[in-house]
Amino acid sequence: MTEEADAVTPEEDRPFDPASDLPAYREGMDWFVLRVASNKENSVRETLLRKVQIEEKESWVGRIMVPTEKSQTLQNGKRRVVETKLYPGYVFVEMKLEDDGRIQQDVFFLIKETTGVGDFVGTAGRPTPMTPEEVEKMLFDSRVPDSEAEVKLEFVKGDNVTINEGPFASYEGTVDEVLPERGIVRVLVTIFGRQAPVELEYWQISKVES
Repeated sequence: MTEEADAVTPEEDRPFDPASDLPAYREGMDWFVLRVASNKENSVRETLLRKVQIEEKESWVGRIMVPTEKSQTLQNGKRRVVETKLYPGYVFVEMKLEDDGRIQQDVFFLIKETTGVGDFVGTAGRPTPMTPEEVEKMLFDSRVPDSEAEVKLEFVKGDNVTINEGPFASYEGTVDEVLPERGIVRVLVTIFGRQAPVELEYWQISKVES
């Protein structure tokens, strides 16, 4: 194999992203909303994807998405991606229906017999397709995050916080400055009767409930 054949461009090296690497709508398919048990969204998705492949129903069921808000955080100097579900209790399914608007029978049982699955959003037993605006937002929310995404810190200047980790654990203080590029929050803490600035990683502190 030549060196040229071994070369991989950054674009080719990027993992496949079903939310952005495929068109929003594919011929004959629409997007539908499936109600599922809370905290079972990912397990339902993985089980359905596996069953669709085993039963060879890819022509009836396409992408299955669990939209999340993805942000990068710093912990001990290392970046990691944190995902928060934007629609708890729901899974989004790209699916083809029969001509009469009903779910194909084998697909119906495949979905309904999956642990954690409730019902599709719709009326009279028929799932209602999502609007183009809803689909666009859902796919946008489901995209793989940019590796250079800004570190998300949940604190602003003036927040009252408690220190949970480190030599100042259990102390309370006030946020003086937020440094997202470093994942650091500078907190003013009263030590021996005097205020002193202490630099802490965001995960070492929590907001004081008002």
